[in-house]
Amino acid sequence: MADPLTEVIQLLRPRAVFSKGISGAGRWAVRYADFGQPGFCAVIEGRCRLAVSGEQPVTLEEGDFVLLPATPSFTMSSLDPAQPLHIDPKTVLPPDREIRHGRQDGPPDVRQFGGWFSFDAQDAGLFVSLLPRMIRIRGVRRLTQLVCLLGEEAAREDIGRDLILQRLVEILLIEALRAAPTEEAQPGLLRGLADPRIAAALRGMHGDIERAWTVPDLARQAGMSRSAFFDRFSRMIGLRPMEYLLAWRMTVAKNLLRSEKVALGEVARRVGYSSASTFSTAFRRHVGLPPGSFTTRAGMRSEAALV
Repeated sequence: MADPLTEVIQLLRPRAVFSKGISGAGRWAVRYADFGQPGFCAVIEGRCRLAVSGEQPVTLEEGDFVLLPATPSFTMSSLDPAQPLHIDPKTVLPPDREIRHGRQDGPPDVRQFGGWFSFDAQDAGLFVSLLPRMIRIRGVRRLTQLVCLLGEEAAREDIGRDLILQRLVEILLIEALRAAPTEEAQPGLLRGLADPRIAAALRGMHGDIERAWTVPDLARQAGMSRSAFFDRFSRMIGLRPMEYLLAWRMTVAKNLLRSEKVALGEVARRVGYSSASTFSTAFRRHVGLPPGSFTTRAGMRSEAALV
């Protein structure tokens, strides 16, 4: 059976970028501006406070892991309040040593390891928007171990480093998302996958993207009436069924156009269109460019990245 979560992560193509050790002692607070890239941290020892914009403040303790898929503005601080130091993560150069907040001497009150990475996919925004704004997981030792492995590998200058980092980030994402609590999750992919009926429809879409799916087909896949399925899918995912299917098809199509020398008719067939002209019309409407122009631009971006 298709695994929608794994497929989405693979097409987002996460890339490890930066990781660091962070500690704090005494009274301290830092306020980070909106960043937009995925960020994560694991608390190794001690406690601190985290206040993410739009979310309730939480106290982080040893063994806690936090993932921010799009990292909005947030404040990290000691348990005792302090005037925050404002930081713009887009302009601050990564340090080559552990960051220390508050009192600089003596043992720290809290130690954590964290960092951020990027998604290589240019259309990552839609699927990131289907993930929770903040994922907090408690007591999953594997996540802390993965974060530490990321940090160790990032500090090395050895052969295969980039590939290992890429795989570690993929594993970290999958581990975090499948361990994330879904009982009170906002509408999105995790909430849909936690619902057995909606998950069956999602697996159908991802497992047979070439099929000419209709809402009644997907409703049968979920074992529901058409109207009940439509309402439940829209409520759980935050998109109507055919909106999600179109977004997924176009994401797969863009990946094919960017990375493989596949004829247009073959791309159309692989994503469920009966002809190249029908696919081209849908692609232009969704992306704003015909497939040929998209492929040319994607090639130019790839060449520029190599310079």
